[in-house]
Amino acid sequence: MTDVIMDKAAIEAVLPHRDPMLLLDEVIELVPGERVVARKTVTELDCAGHFPGNPIMPGVKMVEALAQCGAVAVLSQEENRGKLALFAGIDDVRFKRIVRPGDTLTLECNVEAVRGPVGRGKVRATVDGKLAVRGTLTFAVGGEDSTEPTSSHAGPAGGADA
Repeated sequence: MTDVIMDKAAIEAVLPHRDPMLLLDEVIELVPGERVVARKTVTELDCAGHFPGNPIMPGVKMVEALAQCGAVAVLSQEENRGKLALFAGIDDVRFKRIVRPGDTLTLECNVEAVRGPVGRGKVRATVDGKLAVRGTLTFAVGGEDSTEPTSSHAGPAGGADA
């Protein structure tokens, strides 16, 4: 088993999310600003109401878990501590398998490009080494209590020019 480098308490020190919206259990690899690998063990609560008698983790929650994974990479950088990473785009997401309670998602984000407060990352989640979802997420890093990125020149991905 891979060593845990961030437990839930350490993740909460970086991300503002809290249960039931915190969708990461542990981080097992981290290169701040570049790459992160995290895990999430799916529970019945994660699938509540989707669907009664046939629980399946909603795709939107899997994408959110991947976004939180990427947020750990970006917000672990000293210059971004205490800020928010907000969605600016979700592209080319494909779901490849059903994820159920008891499955452990291994979530990966590789930050590809950052320009000012806006960046993109390639993400993927697997269960037992089998691809469950993949895509590209765009994020904007904003101030602690801001709804805007820290720069007014973020462009169409989420700044004042959008």
